[in-house]
Amino acid sequence: MDFQQGLITTIHEYGVADDLLIELNNNLKKRPTAILIPCLYEEFERPALKDIREVLKTLTGLNELVIALSAKTIEQVKAAKSFFDSMPFPVHVQWTNSPSVIELLKNQEKNGLELLGTPGKGWAVWQGIGVATRKSEVVALFDADIRTFSPLYPSRMILPLLDESYGISYVKAFYSRLSLETNQLQGRATRLFVGPLLASLEQLVGKGPFLQYLQSFRYPLAGEFAFTKDLAMNLRIPCDWGLEIGLLSEVYRNVRTSKIAQVDLGLFDHKHKNIGDSSREGLQKMCTEILSSVLRGLMEHQAETLTSTQLATLEVLYKRVGEDRVKQFGLDSAVNQLPYDRHQEELSVQKFAKLLRPATEDYLACPTTQQLPSWSRVLSCENKLQEDLEIAGSKDIKTTEKELIKNF
Repeated sequence: MDFQQGLITTIHEYGVADDLLIELNNNLKKRPTAILIPCLYEEFERPALKDIREVLKTLTGLNELVIALSAKTIEQVKAAKSFFDSMPFPVHVQWTNSPSVIELLKNQEKNGLELLGTPGKGWAVWQGIGVATRKSEVVALFDADIRTFSPLYPSRMILPLLDESYGISYVKAFYSRLSLETNQLQGRATRLFVGPLLASLEQLVGKGPFLQYLQSFRYPLAGEFAFTKDLAMNLRIPCDWGLEIGLLSEVYRNVRTSKIAQVDLGLFDHKHKNIGDSSREGLQKMCTEILSSVLRGLMEHQAETLTSTQLATLEVLYKRVGEDRVKQFGLDSAVNQLPYDRHQEELSVQKFAKLLRPATEDYLACPTTQQLPSWSRVLSCENKLQEDLEIAGSKDIKTTEKELIKNF
């Protein structure tokens, strides 16, 4: 814990604030606020989402909860709706891959809009933003697998956006990723890949503004963030594991850094990914796509492109910085009496290092990638698509319910 500030405003957790939940519920009256949770149906079968639901019940002033749900059957969607029956505010379950949604979005090809993104979190977030911003001025996003969710999370994420006098448009979470079972450090993609990668790129191409911006975030891969409607409507949404870095790039493009804040949520734990046996699996696949997102940001914001000579240097720099970080995390863990497997951490750095050359070469061969267009762009062409998407997201389940009543 510290009190340092930098390029990005940092909201620390000093451990002395009382009744933040009461303050949040009072302040929610100032600006209509929605919470967005993108999820697979499998999350409804795990305990984390039940705990999240119980915490959200205490947010009496929330305008709406939007569940961007990927489900295989109508029965799963019905179960998801029933799961949230007891909430004290409206809940919209958006069936993101329903037949009606697919048909609606595919039909937009006639307008030159490619809206059928790769199924995943990015596509769910894009749909969720479209639905949530119909009625709300502030949207906060949380994943469905957070095992440590508490009233502190929504309170600290949303409060900075409710007082307009500070002019904040975007809030990003950071936290300490520790396993609940073992207390072992988690967050390998951030600790052992993104951190060393950004430090290596800074040595290679200099302290450009975009690299400084990315390095100002304590946890750039945090999947928890909140934004105002005017910002949310102007964000292009990546459709791969580069979502978090890609969104940071979009925020950089749209608002001044003085309108951005990061907030400490304290202890945090959710599902952990395996590192994977190849670049197409687990954390290796994730880091491959994150690298592409970083390189694209360097092109867009610093006009920087890596040459073959620089790529060789990057490999050497990354491995050295990564090994230094392993030693640092080892000491941090030792003093805090956390278990630490230095050998496995070293192996992770070696595997990540082997990704750099092929992933960079693949990216440079095809530097453009699919991003879902911003909602402001979409609405300039099809101004009723938000309402149509909301209807389509629940149309199939409602139609089935009517048929059942008729047959009965």
